[in-house]
Amino acid sequence: MTEHKDYAAVKIPPPILLLVHIFAAFILRWLLPFTFPKFLEWIGYLFVLVGLGLTFSAVSRFMQAHTTVDPHGSVNTIVTSGPYRFTRNPIYLGFVCMLIGFPFIFKTYWGLTLSPLFIVLMNTLVIQHEEAYLEKKFKDVYTSYKSRVRRWL
Repeated sequence: MTEHKDYAAVKIPPPILLLVHIFAAFILRWLLPFTFPKFLEWIGYLFVLVGLGLTFSAVSRFMQAHTTVDPHGSVNTIVTSGPYRFTRNPIYLGFVCMLIGFPFIFKTYWGLTLSPLFIVLMNTLVIQHEEAYLEKKFKDVYTSYKSRVRRWL
């Protein structure tokens, strides 16, 4: 008898992937100081605030829907309200903003330069697995949502 697994088989937890990239940005800053003027650090604060806002807004929608935000958990509904009207992955978009913002606060571009790699890895290691799970579980409901709303922006 084969056990049915009711969760997305993501390869790495998204917050861990974010932390690895932020850590890499700071290591790169130390190894190859690629800095900019102090006054631009305010852009970093703006990115972090936007990132946190998107993330908290998206998580609150999951809580209101009584479903899990954990990619290794069983989802019981598709969330399409709030920031999910504009992007299928507002939490991960918030992570990109934070990846750019935190290093900017410390006057380095490395978060910005690492963000394309982060997006590629998120698509490959996380999002593709989540989308396959959601399509299998919710079929046309998810396919219809996916056709209306972009993955990132």
